[in-house]
Amino acid sequence: MARGPFTGAPSADEGAFERLKSSIDPKWIEDALDATGTASLRKRRLPAEQVIWLVLGMALYRHRPIDELVGRLDLVLPGTGPVNVARGGVAQARARLGDEPMKWLFEKCARKWGHESARRHAWRGLALYGVDGTTARVPDSKENRKHFGSQDAGMGRGISGYPLTRIVTLMALRSHILAGARFGPYDDERHYAAELWPHLPSDSLAIVDRMFLSAGLLIGLRREGHNRHWLTRATSRTHWTVSEKLGRGDALVEIEVNRSARAIDPFLPHKWLVRAIAYQRRGFRPQTLLTSLLDADAYPAKEI
Repeated sequence: MARGPFTGAPSADEGAFERLKSSIDPKWIEDALDATGTASLRKRRLPAEQVIWLVLGMALYRHRPIDELVGRLDLVLPGTGPVNVARGGVAQARARLGDEPMKWLFEKCARKWGHESARRHAWRGLALYGVDGTTARVPDSKENRKHFGSQDAGMGRGISGYPLTRIVTLMALRSHILAGARFGPYDDERHYAAELWPHLPSDSLAIVDRMFLSAGLLIGLRREGHNRHWLTRATSRTHWTVSEKLGRGDALVEIEVNRSARAIDPFLPHKWLVRAIAYQRRGFRPQTLLTSLLDADAYPAKEI
């Protein structure tokens, strides 16, 4: 990690903000304020546009105190000179801004950068994406415990030291640029993943881990758009019957959809047709890939 622009503390390199600034059209920031009803915050000592740039700078140089960043506005606020703002005014300005403009700006950048990257690294005409989940700690407060819940710390140690939020992201597979994100209470990742499917474009392939192998989730991915596909590994508990052999270690198979899933979604079929591709890497155990890429000519097993 490079050293920060102020002291020896680890941070983003000194050119990181300039690269970020050059990638964001200033009109997007204006649009973010207009679209979220926060344009009225512009005529202040620290206008809303500058607060947005400051928050972006805080994310890059997060080891630096806020007032120190404001003291170096030539680094974090494009096109401005020194501004004298009381230390407490920065936090107040950020609170007035709220999170809606930042959310709008993130989604705009995600749509632009993430989808362009996924399309640039397309495979056989399919833009490539990955979907996965993680967790993050949030401050320990009564409000956060109520909203996010308290998780078991394990080993009989009671609840976790901090509430955890579940985060699920849709990313361009090669670059890991986010094309979408959902987060909230510590819940099943698949619930948040389903909210991301509308962000998947037509002619795309989403690679997910084995926990996402669910008819309700993956059939739902296929319902919208055109030619949207998924790929995952089978679990040791996955059972199927062979419907048609396509080649060595390559077959169309049927998986029964359990009753509980069909009770939730009555439009699910009783049986689910997918493709199973067996493979083995030297030194590793045999694995089976399951996918909606049923056409063996268009999507050869060896490439998959």
